[in-house]
Amino acid sequence: MSRLNRRLAAGEVLILDGGISTELQLRGVPMHGTAWSAAALSTHPDQVREVHVDYIRSGADIITTNSFSTARYILEQAGLGDLTIELTSDSVRLAKEALQISEPSREVLIAGALSSWPPGDDASNLPTHEEIEAAYTEQAELLATSGVDILLLEMVDHFGYTRAALTAATGTGLPVWLGLGCEFNSDEGLVTLHDTQQAVQGELLSLAEIGFSLVSVMHTQPEDVGPALAAVRDSWQGPMGAYAHSGGWAMPNWLWEDIISPEAYLEYARKWVASGTQVIGGCCGLGPDHIRLLREKLPRQI
Repeated sequence: MSRLNRRLAAGEVLILDGGISTELQLRGVPMHGTAWSAAALSTHPDQVREVHVDYIRSGADIITTNSFSTARYILEQAGLGDLTIELTSDSVRLAKEALQISEPSREVLIAGALSSWPPGDDASNLPTHEEIEAAYTEQAELLATSGVDILLLEMVDHFGYTRAALTAATGTGLPVWLGLGCEFNSDEGLVTLHDTQQAVQGELLSLAEIGFSLVSVMHTQPEDVGPALAAVRDSWQGPMGAYAHSGGWAMPNWLWEDIISPEAYLEYARKWVASGTQVIGGCCGLGPDHIRLLREKLPRQI
C-alpha cells in the first residue's frame, strides 16, 4: 500500500489547494481565449510557480498542476499544438520547483490535472472520441513520467469522456481521483452531472469496472456539495473529496462576484468532513486564504 493510501486508510484529512487558473487571473495573468490558463505556462511561468508556493505555504497537502487545459486537442486549436509536450511537462516542473522553494516540513503531493474542457469553452469544438482518447493517453503519460503522484480527472464527466479519461489514467499505474461537477435539484431531490444531466449514482456504477481510488465533488456550488457527496456515497464506499467553486464565468475570465468568504467556506467544509470526506480544497474563485483557514481549523482526522 502506498503512503498516500495509508494516510487515507488511517482517516487523515488532506488539504488540497484552491483554484489555479482563477488565482493566476487574479494576479494579472491574462487568460487565453482558447486555451484558458495553459498559455501562462509559457508566458508567465514565474506566476504559476508563485501560486503553487503560496498554496503550499497556506498548508496544502496536495498541489495541482496547471494542466487542466494542456491537452493536445485544446492547444492545437489555440495554435500551440507544437508546445503540447513542453507545456504539460512544464506544469509538473513548476510544481516541483515550488516544492523546493517552499521546503515544507510535511509531505506535499503533486496531482496532475486532466479534463474534457473544450477549446474556448465551446462544446462544438470538441474533437472526435478517437482524438480525445489519444490526447488523454498522451497527457496522462506525460504527467506520470514527469513525476506527479496522483492523476486528477476534473469534470471529464462534462461531455461523456469519463470512460476514456479513466482508461488512459489508470494505464499509468498511478492513483486516479475522479472529480465530478454536480448540480442539486432540491425540488426533485436529484443530483446530476453538470452538462450531461446524468444521475451521479448511475455514472459511478458504470465506471466501477475501470477503477478509481477516490471520488470528489468539485467545481460545484458550496450549497450543492453536501447533497452531491451523499449521492456519491450511495454508489461509492471509498474515500471522498470536496472542492467547491464560487463566483461566475464569462469566457475566458472568472467573475469575482459574491465570492464566499474563507470563514463561510470553512463552515461548509466542517460539515463535509463530519460526513466522512477526507480531501478538502477549493476550485475556481477560492484562493490561499481559503486554504489557510481550512488547514488551521479543520480536524486532522475524520
